[in-house]
Amino acid sequence: MPELPDIVVYLEALEQRILGQQLQKVRIASPFLLRSVNPPLVSAEGKTVRHLRRLGKRICIGLDDGLWLVLHLMIAGRLHWKKRGAKVSPPRGLAAFDFANGTLLWTEAGSRKRASLHVVAGEEGLNALDPGGLEVLQTDLAHFAEVLTSSNHTLKRALTDPRMFSGIGNAYSDEILFEAKLSPLALTQKLKSEEIERLFNAVQHNLVEWTDRLRLESGNNFPEKVTAFREGMAVHGRYKEVCPRCGAKIQRIRYASNETNYCPTCQTGGKLLADRSLSRLLRDDWPRTPEELEMLTRDPK
Repeated sequence: MPELPDIVVYLEALEQRILGQQLQKVRIASPFLLRSVNPPLVSAEGKTVRHLRRLGKRICIGLDDGLWLVLHLMIAGRLHWKKRGAKVSPPRGLAAFDFANGTLLWTEAGSRKRASLHVVAGEEGLNALDPGGLEVLQTDLAHFAEVLTSSNHTLKRALTDPRMFSGIGNAYSDEILFEAKLSPLALTQKLKSEEIERLFNAVQHNLVEWTDRLRLESGNNFPEKVTAFREGMAVHGRYKEVCPRCGAKIQRIRYASNETNYCPTCQTGGKLLADRSLSRLLRDDWPRTPEELEMLTRDPK
């Protein structure tokens, strides 16, 4: 699933191409994509793009009259910049947004259609879709610690919960926890202050570093190699490969549709996290599917 670094680079590429451009037509190929009815999608046509914004892992396109298109790519959704009028073909093709200078094409691999498009009005409409997670690159250690310890979850769950932290998902949480030398199953309210500080620094460093890497990789081109498994990652997607820090073999925990990768030497004191013995903890704290986690809504005030 595209996470904060991927979404930031997508937005920067879109800024170069569609900011100030008129959205001439929206073509929907998948009936499952559009998740709202008011305002109608057709009301976006003919309006000019005035703003681009990230909302967690969502891409928000702001148009005239306070209208917003909110794109959630979910796991397999991807964006592509094509010549104007490019064909949008199911089953992979979901939608096309036509501008005078090109077409933004939205695709999704696989048969399960999870991506979503909402059309909302004004800041109130945007806020209704915002899970409320902390913007981790715009905060300090004290606020980060306050949010982290506000409930007692495993670190893996806490980092990827969009109500707690904005934009972090499965891939970068693995990398963050590896850099911080912390177990994915450590409980947030049992962490020492120095461990929280290590985690905070790892969050900041990891997300900034990967955003810079992805910018460099894309250059002036539209990002086409958006993936959760990247060359240079320390643990994510590297099960049974060698840890770049200590040489031990990377291990993983698999539960339902979720997976986390870790180094037993660097993160868990040499202990293998056996799935069976952890079944109760995983059942109680880990969501059954990535979709379940992404659809969590803002906690009531």
